[in-house]
Amino acid sequence: MKVPLLDLTEQNSALRPEIESALGRVLDTNAFILGGEVKALEDELAEYCRTKYAIGCASGSDALLLALMAVGVKAGDEVITTPYSFFATVSAITRLGATPVFVDIDPKTFNLDVSQIEGAITERTKAIQPVHLYGQCADMEALNDVVGRHGIPVVEDAAQAIGAEENGRRAGAMSEVGCFSFYPSKNLGGMGDGGFMTTDDEQIARELVALRNHGSEERYYHKWVGVNSRLDGFQGAVLRVKLPHLDEWTDRRNQNADRYRDLFTNAGLTEQIELPFERENCRHIYNQFVIRVSGRRDELRKHLAAADVGTDIYYPVPLHLQECFEYLGYREGEFPESEKAAKETLALPIYPELRSEQQEYVVEKVRESFEEK
Repeated sequence: MKVPLLDLTEQNSALRPEIESALGRVLDTNAFILGGEVKALEDELAEYCRTKYAIGCASGSDALLLALMAVGVKAGDEVITTPYSFFATVSAITRLGATPVFVDIDPKTFNLDVSQIEGAITERTKAIQPVHLYGQCADMEALNDVVGRHGIPVVEDAAQAIGAEENGRRAGAMSEVGCFSFYPSKNLGGMGDGGFMTTDDEQIARELVALRNHGSEERYYHKWVGVNSRLDGFQGAVLRVKLPHLDEWTDRRNQNADRYRDLFTNAGLTEQIELPFERENCRHIYNQFVIRVSGRRDELRKHLAAADVGTDIYYPVPLHLQECFEYLGYREGEFPESEKAAKETLALPIYPELRSEQQEYVVEKVRESFEEK
């Protein structure tokens, strides 16, 4: 049996007639950059995320960059964030000439340890950028209590968390700006790069709309120095076909997560591996199902690869130890929980179309690996 980490074939095949019709609408109108399909998608995304505004852009990475620009981050400023995330989380900060200031993660959720944030705030702190990693919100209630005392804006890196919730509030609706990705592997994935931003602030929304288009509100007149980061019409059309199915796909991911829990428990493997932790009063959307394996993660991964089970490591090198960020002066050992997670975590297949017999096969191969040891 083969169990890929992600297989989009079934999902896209089922929607192919609708997708082809949607692409035809764009061809008929020649609205290839932004246009009516993108505007309609933005309205639908704002409703889904429960925000006043949603603004499309060219990628999730650009969403972070544009959001930081909109809240005023400039060269010499500091932005507090996590060292355990995808590269774009920090590259967006450094591309503006600002300095990322790291705090370690909570070992259960892999998200920012909010208790460490206040100690990292200085007079140069311009923003705080939590990451909702793997599909679960960071502790935004506690974070907003902290920033409320200091008047610091928050930018949510929600690239992996569309539809995730904390106490009934959706990711992207608990800060000045939420940032999302349409990369094909995401729960709502396009057929190429794309992203969007959410906000309830009219002025920030206005700036984001301009900043994604070279800082221009009127053609050839530029109020800000922006970038070229516009969502194209084909992506807007495809994503409009997919969005109505998102909650169903998320429910299936949660069902798969529950099945894994039962299978690993029944196989007597809960001492060898640590299963994902879910915070109370939160909706986890399981963009990834990430287990911890202490001491022999890499051996397990090799065993699963030999059995045609797809896995991945998110992320093998924390950002403070990346070569390009050596100039920041961080050293190994400064963020022990992030470094430990990088050595122990392993993502297993969790996509909505994953079959129960495939999950049984995955768990059986995990059990075999530990028996061989």
